[in-house]
Amino acid sequence: MKLPRRRFLHLAAGAAALPAVSRFAWAQAYPARPVRIIVGYPAGRPQDIVARLMGQWLSERLGRQFVIDNRSGAGGNIGAETVVNAPPDGYTLLLVGSPNAINASLYDKLTFVFLRDIVPVAAIARVPLVLEVHPSVPVRTVPEFIAYVRANPGNVNFASAGIGTPQHVAGELFKMMTGISMLHVPYRGAAPALTDMVGGQVQVMFDTTPASISFIRAGKLRPLAVTTAARWNGLPDIPTVGDFVPGYEANSWYGIGAPRNTPAEIVEELNKEINAALADPTMKARLADLGGTMLPGSPAEFGKLLAEETEKWDKVVKFAGLKPE
Repeated sequence: MKLPRRRFLHLAAGAAALPAVSRFAWAQAYPARPVRIIVGYPAGRPQDIVARLMGQWLSERLGRQFVIDNRSGAGGNIGAETVVNAPPDGYTLLLVGSPNAINASLYDKLTFVFLRDIVPVAAIARVPLVLEVHPSVPVRTVPEFIAYVRANPGNVNFASAGIGTPQHVAGELFKMMTGISMLHVPYRGAAPALTDMVGGQVQVMFDTTPASISFIRAGKLRPLAVTTAARWNGLPDIPTVGDFVPGYEANSWYGIGAPRNTPAEIVEELNKEINAALADPTMKARLADLGGTMLPGSPAEFGKLLAEETEKWDKVVKFAGLKPE
């Protein structure tokens, strides 16, 4: 039996619309069960704290539990791989950070391509590093420090939380842009590096502001500059490195990502709620306590940040010939 043309076109249009309606209904019902946020670092680290703050907010706003799942190891790559291989249904998310952009070049045998396999959902916050020296180093400004290093070749050691960490590559970027030579001393974490900094065993470090601020305020470390493009409210009298080394910028930052092919409706819903968190005075204050400056924006804007950071650190990793531990 032949259907009238008008009836056929009506049925065809209805059939074509079904997948879109189904996807919309699915997104409207999201989340229907608990959601995991994978953190590639141990509990208690800054990444974990940020994830728990955001997980609590999302749980309260969306009515389902957002559970933090710590999958530490390989500089955050184990956590990232877990999310890459998860179903793209919005129920497994990744706490994304600056190490993910660094690792894309640092590790040459990853089973995934971060920019391809992780969908940017939303940026959360940017945290400045601080270029600091032990008080025994006779300098108080970035130009004085550069001159001091050049006058004392081989005698200035810079500490980091480990090879390929944000603290490390920030120092390598500084070396690349100034042409100075410093010996890198990697530690297994920022805490032992700071212990030796305070003790004078190493002379300089590019460290996250929350970790160092108490030592700075106690006079045990001397800040020369922050690494962000603008000054940091926590050290308002301290200039930026870029004031003396034009174009220099290095940040530690956090955001949320999801597996490739996660429905756009779910990405947009999560982005909306995360941006609402960044506008909330209580959440802003709690992230500011961690040194964070809010980074509200669209998934596309976060994707642009990821691409720019990956490109920047690729150049630094190649310049310094870095290899993972």
